[in-house]
Amino acid sequence: MASKERRINPEWILRILGIGFFAYLFFGFMLLPCLNTLTSIFRAKNPSGERDAFAVIRFFFAGNMGKYVWNSLKLAVCLVVTVNVVGISIVLLTEYFDIRGAAVLRIGYMTTLIYSGVALVTGYLFLYAPDGILTTAIQEAFPGFDKSWFTGFNAVLFTMTFACTSNHMLFLRNAIRGIDYNTVEAARNMGAKPFKVLLKVVFPTLIPTMFSLTVMTFITGLCAMSAPTLLGYDSINPEIVRLAGSSTADEAFPQARAALLSIILAMFTIILLTVLSAYERKGHYLSVSKTKARLQKQKITNPAANVLAHIYAYVLFVIYMTPVVMIIIFSFQTYSAIRMKKLDLSSWTFVNFFGTEDYEYMTNRGKYKLREGSISGVFSNNATIGGIRLSFILSAIAAFLACIIVVIACNYIFKKKNRKSGVVLEYALLFPWLLPTILICYSYRTFFNSESVWYVGNMNLYYGVNVRLLIIMAYTVTKLPFSLRMIKASFYSIDEELEDAARNLGSSGLRTFLQVKLPIILPSVLAVFALNFNALFTEYDMSATFASSYGTSYAMVIQAMCAEEGLYGYNVNASGRRCASTVFIMIVSGIILYLVYGVGARNLEERLEIRRKRRERLRRITGLFGKPKA
Repeated sequence: MASKERRINPEWILRILGIGFFAYLFFGFMLLPCLNTLTSIFRAKNPSGERDAFAVIRFFFAGNMGKYVWNSLKLAVCLVVTVNVVGISIVLLTEYFDIRGAAVLRIGYMTTLIYSGVALVTGYLFLYAPDGILTTAIQEAFPGFDKSWFTGFNAVLFTMTFACTSNHMLFLRNAIRGIDYNTVEAARNMGAKPFKVLLKVVFPTLIPTMFSLTVMTFITGLCAMSAPTLLGYDSINPEIVRLAGSSTADEAFPQARAALLSIILAMFTIILLTVLSAYERKGHYLSVSKTKARLQKQKITNPAANVLAHIYAYVLFVIYMTPVVMIIIFSFQTYSAIRMKKLDLSSWTFVNFFGTEDYEYMTNRGKYKLREGSISGVFSNNATIGGIRLSFILSAIAAFLACIIVVIACNYIFKKKNRKSGVVLEYALLFPWLLPTILICYSYRTFFNSESVWYVGNMNLYYGVNVRLLIIMAYTVTKLPFSLRMIKASFYSIDEELEDAARNLGSSGLRTFLQVKLPIILPSVLAVFALNFNALFTEYDMSATFASSYGTSYAMVIQAMCAEEGLYGYNVNASGRRCASTVFIMIVSGIILYLVYGVGARNLEERLEIRRKRRERLRRITGLFGKPKA
């Protein structure tokens, strides 16, 4: 009896509830929807209404569905080459070689961290589209120039090449900064030239990181959504979204075709992640000196190579910075200047951010009509305000849930690290990484779009305002693997002796977690929350799959306005509002990244030094205005 009383306590009850919740989450929102999508391929019916298990597969080989797979594969393979070339070079130029103005160059190369997805693609369209600023200028200088050059595969490859180097600036940069300079110096003392040292000493230490980045780039190209949709390239993800919104009255078994394309994406992703895991299990070791020296930048001794490196560095800087600068400038221009893509330095306005203006237009009948307040800013437009509010709330809830779930799971995993239950839980949380995001979202849309799903109380989660709950769950599930990898690493910094000391003092497991472990990992948890929120706030791909008037995200609002710009005198300054929205996204993302990688990355010594300097500065200021002592 006493043993039962000791066992049935609040901690035991919470553990049972947690296990039940994780089981419910895994089977209900990970496994069952995806299995439903897989089986739907074989439940398709032919034109006579009879079930034909292989109808979709025959249609795949007989129709043009294979074109979408091939286009995605071609994009992924080409991106692996272009992104690695550009990504590795910008990291070397800012972190390894001694290039003048490296700090400024680094800021330009990292601009893709503060705007991405639809915002980034529309920024490039603003410059390079057939009526874009730079395209128009080039066409005026060279009349034979093709104004439609920025469409299709070339436009997608160009845009994504520079958009996808953000991972290199985050991960490869850290890997290079962690190189032991003693090994580089030893090779130089033996007479090795700088580029030979780079190839024989530096690159071997970066191979694991570059391999991971290559796999990530390939998957990104394979699952691309925003760029192909906006730039007119037939790839898998846009076709899945299109088929998901179609019906059998429009074309043959669209839902089953969308499911088949989703499964093909999943197969490629699983194969790639399996290869990556097998590569990581082999282990990669590097012998370094006992006293690690900080890497010092290497000078390029060849004058010609040095000049070419500087030219290449600043050409890339211009490519990265031009869209950012032009978007910021045109966000303060009038709608007519933006529509004509002509910079008017004599006319500046804040209407794209705040306030409203009337707009008079001529109808088809030749009569003038007035649309009151048709020209409005981001923060004066009901649709954009609603999109910002919805995206903010849904993203914050999902980022919070992902962190809470992973923190509790990591605590259990470390307690049960030598048991199968801990391993099973970890792999269950990594399960979404095996599947493309579009497959998870499409599976949710089809599986929960029914009132016969007993798992959620026979509620149709795709109907009405319920779709917001579905979006939150999709956001949360897709962020679980990333959150797990980041937060789990922070648990390794917890000294086990602290936990033993708390246990010896009679503290329960729950109290030890709340008062000992949580304060230690809290900075990492907050950083993960910020990064998750940053990514979800501007998210477009998942929201497009759940297209609904009740679940229209911020990115979807802006994109819809631009598609209907000027129609019947509404949304006249949609392009200007889009520029202002991009600036707003840059500010929000920049603040979050600064808090995570700026303030949050400082160690205790750096924080104390900054606090000392702040107090010294304050003392000097007060001394200037204070009364002199007698």
